[in-house]
Amino acid sequence: MTYARLDAHCRGLGALEHALAILGTDEAVNMAPGGGEDRSEAMATLSGMHHRQATAPHIRDWIETAKAETLEPDQQIALGELERSYVNMTCLPSDFVERKMRTGMRSEQLWRTARPKGDWEAFRPALEDVVAMMREEAAMRAEVLGLAPYDALMEQFDPGNRTATITPVFAELKTFLVDFLPKALAAQEERLSKRPLKALSGNYPVERQKALGIAMMQAVGFDMNHGSLSISDHPFCGGVPSDVRMTTRYRTDEFLSALMGILHETGHGLYEQNLPKQWAHWPSGKARGMSIHESQSLFVEKQIGRNPAFWNFALPRVDQHLQESWTMEDLLPHVHQIKRGKIRVDADEVTYPLHVILRYELEQDLLSGRIEVKDLPEAWDAKMQASLGISTLDDPKNGPMQDVHWPSGSFGYFPSYTLGALMAAQQWAAIVKTNPDVDAQLAAGAFEAVNTWRRDNIWSKASTASTPEILRQATGEELNPAYFIAHLEARYGQ
Repeated sequence: MTYARLDAHCRGLGALEHALAILGTDEAVNMAPGGGEDRSEAMATLSGMHHRQATAPHIRDWIETAKAETLEPDQQIALGELERSYVNMTCLPSDFVERKMRTGMRSEQLWRTARPKGDWEAFRPALEDVVAMMREEAAMRAEVLGLAPYDALMEQFDPGNRTATITPVFAELKTFLVDFLPKALAAQEERLSKRPLKALSGNYPVERQKALGIAMMQAVGFDMNHGSLSISDHPFCGGVPSDVRMTTRYRTDEFLSALMGILHETGHGLYEQNLPKQWAHWPSGKARGMSIHESQSLFVEKQIGRNPAFWNFALPRVDQHLQESWTMEDLLPHVHQIKRGKIRVDADEVTYPLHVILRYELEQDLLSGRIEVKDLPEAWDAKMQASLGISTLDDPKNGPMQDVHWPSGSFGYFPSYTLGALMAAQQWAAIVKTNPDVDAQLAAGAFEAVNTWRRDNIWSKASTASTPEILRQATGEELNPAYFIAHLEARYGQ
């Protein structure tokens, strides 16, 4: 039976993917500084091996033969997603995949040394190489998939999402946020005039913060038997579902940024740990895409982690681990603080989407050739000033150098963050409709009902449908920014 051959084929690919995922995580967390060149070569070779096996011509024949066999419905879905994956992978030749891995890893390694110094001129040539490569990739994918170049890249992160749908949603959201931000800041100032912000103690050793983070991870459902927490320059969730490698970064003068980063990555980790294990080696058993992934991380970080009800449960544990003694009135103004800032990963719920939309617009301009890498500092500054009233022109470290995504070649990824925020708010609204007592459950530290809804409606679906279809099945409607807007207005508008 040809389907059985494909099952064995997927298991072999899964083993290579496992190795690449662990090597990639290790490179970001544990690798010695001098190991970069050899690690790049090793991962490029493995990536090429994986690509050649995944795109072998006989796989197409096997897929076509298997279509004629008698298959169960879930096997038919698995075969369909394998075919979609095969078509997307055959857009690129194996030598290009190896070159992309080398270029991206070398660029990322240079970024790690150049960013702390804000050395834009040293980093620029590497980013120019990446952009040239991504233009090449976008053109190849567009030709095969019959999509616009940027849509063809975005398809790799969010199957089914298109700029024709996303751009109007982002335009509506941007208009709202630019108008809402001054109002939200004014409301915050009014609250603080009545009760000034209580300063944090500024003494939070990393080991205590890590212990608190792990306690929160476990509380919301993360299985530490199949996961871990480390430190990296940029927080991320990597590894594989059976061995989820999460990272964060710490500051000892405050703890909320690290804790919120941990909660965010825990959302990713929960999704990975709860994907259907019996289909783990097939594309249909993997995470659907990055906007769904980000909806799960932002659900934990924002819908749960910044919910006042959650802090009824969390605050005593913060006091225990960090040896503080706070009231809800002391802490919530920190949790809900909004401010204009340069850094995306440190941004609050209100300003964060503006950071993402800026990148969404700029990377389309880069790919199309409307701007070049040399133009980025000025173009970035203009958009930051227009949306947030902040200049980054003399601060490239916190301007176009601040993210790892472009150095690593992840063009088409950024919209996932804001799409994820919109989806998370929409999912929360759906949960509240079926479970009106959800806030009381969070206050008691009971996350089972929330996790059951997400397991049934998101996690178990894996890649058995497109991103828009999974959201529609889960919530009963297409992507609707009204839920996110209502969420912001309720939390920050008064």
